[in-house]
Amino acid sequence: MMKEQPVFRFAEEDDVGKILFFIRELAAYEKLESEVVATEELLREWIFEKNKAEVLFVQCGGEDVGFALFFHNFSTFLGRAGIYLEDLYVMPEYRGKGLGKALLQRLAQIAVERGCGRLEWWCLDWNRPSIDFYLSLGAQPMDEWTVYRVADKALPSLAEGRPIPFSRP
Repeated sequence: MMKEQPVFRFAEEDDVGKILFFIRELAAYEKLESEVVATEELLREWIFEKNKAEVLFVQCGGEDVGFALFFHNFSTFLGRAGIYLEDLYVMPEYRGKGLGKALLQRLAQIAVERGCGRLEWWCLDWNRPSIDFYLSLGAQPMDEWTVYRVADKALPSLAEGRPIPFSRP
């Protein structure tokens, strides 16, 4: 585990290249590189100009070695906001040092400080090391829920009132 306390810092606009680097590294790990269409310009607009997400870096030896990208969601049942963790990534050479746990702990602290009711995220079903890690922290899988998504050509079609039915291959 870590000998020194991890250092955290919120991303600034000059960090968009680093944010995109971490997104691409995570996509490679998840074998989803072809799905990354984000650019520095898009990240700058949506994270820093429109303030739709936040990025927290974790440092080791003064170097950013991991990140968490998150935003607020809202629970009607709780009547208050939560934090949704979109991405968490630690560079391979820094794994096993407690940095992922430290990032999640810091996000939980932020959620508590902001009065949020929960912290949640998704995990790919095949990612057993991450699943085991999350379970060890007390995270509960939401087995009774299925995630649905409208994207790509289906999104504007639905917006125009002509949804494209999904068919399984």
